[in-house]
Amino acid sequence: MNNTAETQCPRSVTEEDRARAQIYQLLGVLLTGPPSSELLQGLGALQGDDTTLGAASKNLSVLAERTNPYDAEREYNNLFVGLGRGELLPYASYYLTGFLNEKPLADLRTDLMARGIKARSDVKEPEDHIGTLCEVMAGIIAGEFPCDSDLPSQKAFFDAHLAKWAALFFADLEQAQSAIFYGPVGSLGRAFMAVESDAFAIE
Repeated sequence: MNNTAETQCPRSVTEEDRARAQIYQLLGVLLTGPPSSELLQGLGALQGDDTTLGAASKNLSVLAERTNPYDAEREYNNLFVGLGRGELLPYASYYLTGFLNEKPLADLRTDLMARGIKARSDVKEPEDHIGTLCEVMAGIIAGEFPCDSDLPSQKAFFDAHLAKWAALFFADLEQAQSAIFYGPVGSLGRAFMAVESDAFAIE
């Protein structure tokens, strides 16, 4: 996880897993800070298809081409920062208990420690931030951490820390009053969580 944890040399992964890790990493980058002009340009090249995930990717591409970094930063702040708080609170503890820094965060920290995943000292957000969790999933899939990167390990982390609330958060983001560029980010996340849930259910 480039922005939040120390990593080791990645293991070799399949093309499918590399694609999954890239989506998690993209969601993580978009949710832990506003997009740079370079990222917006890169998103403009996203391709879509007839699937729900493909349609969300295409919509994100269209919005990225219309969005400048200043507007994206203002939107990000309205959604997640605000004067006192943003429109959304993107934390597992809040979605699962109604309060910040509760048992879901403690359980996550225990799991991260057991997996040998160390948060970086310059990251101030609690670890149960949705962006951080997406980046952790990307790192697990890509084999960047000391823990197992196989499907049972991925499923265990997903079931414990994302399955119960991430889709609801992304649906809220999709419909958020302040969301213009971030509306398709919500659509992409919601569609991807559905794909992941269905795939892990088969395991």
